[in-house]
Parts: sequence; structure tokens; C-alpha cells
Amino acid sequence: MRLSLCEKVNLTMKRILSTVLCGLATMNVAVQAAHDEGERPRLVVGIVVDQLRTDYIEFLQSYFTDRGFKRLMKDGAYIRDIDFKVKGLDAATATAMLYTGAYPANTGVASESVYDPVTRKMQPALLDSKTLGNFTNDSYSPENLRLSTLSDELAVDGLALSSIYSFAADPQLAVIMTGHAGTGACWINENTGNWATTTYYKNLPAPVSARNYSYSVASRIDTMQWKPSIPIEKFPGLPQQKKIYPFRHMFPRSDKEVYRRFSASPVGNAEVTDVAIECLKQMKIGSNGNAVDMINVGYTLAPYKYVSDGDFRAELTDAYLRLDSQLGRLFEAIDKYVGAGNAVIWLSSTGYYDDAVIDDKKYRIPTGEFSMKRAESLLNSYLSALHGNADYVVAFRGSHLYLDHSLLEEKKLDVSDVVADARSFLARMSGVSDAFTLYDILSPRTTEQERLRLSVDPKKGGDIFVTFNPGWAVVDDLDYPVTSHPVRETPVLTPAFIVAPGIVPQKISLPVDATALAPTVSSILRIRSPNGAVSKPLLLERH
Repeated sequence: MRLSLCEKVNLTMKRILSTVLCGLATMNVAVQAAHDEGERPRLVVGIVVDQLRTDYIEFLQSYFTDRGFKRLMKDGAYIRDIDFKVKGLDAATATAMLYTGAYPANTGVASESVYDPVTRKMQPALLDSKTLGNFTNDSYSPENLRLSTLSDELAVDGLALSSIYSFAADPQLAVIMTGHAGTGACWINENTGNWATTTYYKNLPAPVSARNYSYSVASRIDTMQWKPSIPIEKFPGLPQQKKIYPFRHMFPRSDKEVYRRFSASPVGNAEVTDVAIECLKQMKIGSNGNAVDMINVGYTLAPYKYVSDGDFRAELTDAYLRLDSQLGRLFEAIDKYVGAGNAVIWLSSTGYYDDAVIDDKKYRIPTGEFSMKRAESLLNSYLSALHGNADYVVAFRGSHLYLDHSLLEEKKLDVSDVVADARSFLARMSGVSDAFTLYDILSPRTTEQERLRLSVDPKKGGDIFVTFNPGWAVVDDLDYPVTSHPVRETPVLTPAFIVAPGIVPQKISLPVDATALAPTVSSILRIRSPNGAVSKPLLLERH
């Protein structure tokens, strides 16, 4: 059959178009393969949220925007139960676990405070007198952090060309997240409200230093307030009487603890977001063509202890709603300045929840007070009756009791015998749940002892580790000011999220070891895991 000229032209055009489309399809597949197999994200974003709870996220999900927690749940791997497996967690201990992939017994940060045998006082775990503070009199460094971190491994991979910064109200969180090889760690000075750093990382980033002079927290503190972000009657789960008078927290300059209150509130979280976004924008973090950059951000959702009636439910609910907005702001800034799909974002809770308060006596819940001063005095008297008059106890700090080994050597006493005597006496004291020697901990025979083995640093821990009865208050009256901490065991589900190119949205409800997060992010970035990591990367579903 003969074709007309017009039909011949149409057939030719169809063949040409078909060839072009096939070529474009092949090119698209090739580009996608190159992206999946060769290119890496331009930015890693690590976010640690102290005391974030899974049940609160899921309970308040309908109140969230689409930009914060919902985005994490929709776009990435949602781990509902990140399991830390240890006792005595706090923000610093948990953050060290997350960034090193190791347990507190080995990280060098088994507690946010450690006993200093020279001063015989407790001090922050990362306090370092060999460095100087910048915009602060206190100085911190990662010198006591014994293992490499995710940030360190990224710096090594980038041949020290990566920009790695951390921003948090808490100095130890900022230092841990930046690690040994990072570029800078910034925190809020609890005495002045200024953003501060340490000479270990040289200077504050220029935008942060400028903020201290032109837009400092101190210059605005009197004008700040925290009140419900939505009408209080819309808050879910509150008893009716809590909805009558909405809370309102001011930050008067005259208050000696004003900057601690500020840092513990959503207003402090917003300040952290502001600074992170400003640095992302002005310093072009994530636009380094030579290496992958990283920013780390620390937030808090700890129960607000500065409430007048001890009931912080309304404040906690509002803190979640406000943090959702802050996450949305941060993610939008990342999309704007780095590009959607060019970042790996991971977020984790710190794995615990400290809501310990002493219940009103009208509820008749069993309670009591354990005086550390009284316990130390009684133990010294008991050991003196057995081994001769002396002060055998050097210190009783937190859950750790330290004996005077020089004295025991001088008196030619067997250390293990004296430790056993002390343990036996302490275990029988009112308010004490149990007492463990270092030998008990290092040679565990029970599940409880195994948790302690992972938790206690044998190089810095005491001779005896004491656990207390829930409901009791442990009163540290050995130092001034006297402090009291109610004991409460509160196992809760705590979440983590990983959003990265190639990772399929998925929900994981089985427990996941917290030490697996750093190796998993390392695997996504194709860099080494931290040198002390104890877990393999998670096998996440991929495109």
C-alpha cells in the first residue's frame, strides 16, 4: 500500500519521537542509578530530643502540622521503641550512646556528672580545665569521651573539609554531638544567656557571635513569655480543672535561675532553632562541594519542673506542639538552603522519662527520705566497729559510694572484705532497694546486674552502686545547697526516625538497640561506623 506524503512524514516523526523518549528514559535511569550508587547527600542533620516519648507523639498526632513529626513519620523509617538497655540514663549519657554506638560503661560518659577525687565533689563529665570558655567561665571538651563519634567519622571521611556544628542549650550535648574532630559546639550560658563555646573548637561561628552582641537572649528575656499555643480547652487528656486557668510563664531578669528556666522551656527550643537556621543560611552549611557537612541540634521535652503545683501536663502537651512547629521550621530551612532530597535527617529520643515528683500525702503512697549524710555517718560507724575507728567513706555521690583505699592499705585491710561489709550494711538500710559491688557488676548473674554492667564505668564508678526504692526521695545533704530527687522507675516507649534518599517509609514496632543508630546512619553515608560501635546497621527497606 502506497503512503501519502503526509502519512510518511507522520510516521517519520513518530519514529524520531520514540527514539528521543527512549533516550530520555535511559538517561533518567542512568542519572538515578548514579544518584543511588555514587552521590551522597550534601548534609547530615542529627537531632536529639531529651525525653521524647512515642505515646505522646501518637496521641497528639492529629494536632501536629504536616511539616514536623508527621513528615518524619511519613517520609522515613519510624522506630517506635529505641531501646537503651541501661540504668540511670540522662541526656548526656544517652547522647554519647547515640553518637558512639556504644554503652555508657565504655563511652567515658556514664553520667552527666562524675565524682572528682581531687575536689571530692561532683562535676560535669566533660568539664575540662585545660581549655578556656568563650562567652562563659566554664569550659568543656570531648577529651573524656573515649570513643569516636558519628561526627568524627564524617570528618575523617571528608579529610577535615566537612563543616560540623552543634547547637543545644546543654553544653555537654553540644560537645558530644560535635565530637573530637568537629568544627564547633555552641550552647547557652545558663548564667548570662549568651551563646558560648570552648577554645577546644576555637571561636564561635560568626553569626552566633554577632547574635550575642546585636540580639542576645539577655536583651530580650524580660519580654519573653510562654503560654498555650492553642486554646487550653482544646488540650486533650487534661482534667477539667486544669483548663480553667491557662498557664503563663514569664522570665524576669531578677530570677537567679531565669536562663535555666528559659533553656528548659519551648522558648529555649525556639532559640536553638533560630541559631541553627541562621548558621545554615549564612555559613552555607550543606553547600560544601568537597565533603558532606553536618549540623546537630539538641532540644528538650523534659517535664517543666518550674510549675507551681507540680502538675506539668498542660506545659508538656504544649511543649510537644511547639517542638513540632520548630522541627517544621528547621526542615523547611534545610529544603530551602540545601535542597529537598539532599539531606539525611535522623532524630532520636534519649530513651528515658524523668517525671519524678513526691505525691501528696493525701494519696498515702509509701514514701520516705534517704539522707546520704546520715547513711555515710552510719556506715562509717559500722565499719569502725568492725575494723577500727576511722573515716572509711570518701564520698557518697549519686548512686556511687567510694571507700578510702589509701586508708585500707594503711590499715592492711582486705579491700574486698571491707567492700562486702559495706554492701551488706547498705542493702539493709530503709529506702535502699539493693546494693552491688563492682565485682557483682562486672560478673553479672542476673538481668539487673547485666544492665548495670552496661551502665557503670568501672574506671570512674564507686566501690558500691546503690539502687533506691521507688517512691522514696534521695536527699543529698552532703553539699550545699541540699537537693532532693524522688525515685521513680518509668519505662516508656521512646522513638527514633531516619529520613534519607532511598529509604522507604516504614514503621518498626519491635525494639531496636540504641547503639544501632550510629552504624545505620554511617551505612547510609557509606562511612565507617564509630570505632567502639557494638551493633550492626539496621537493614532498612530501600527503593
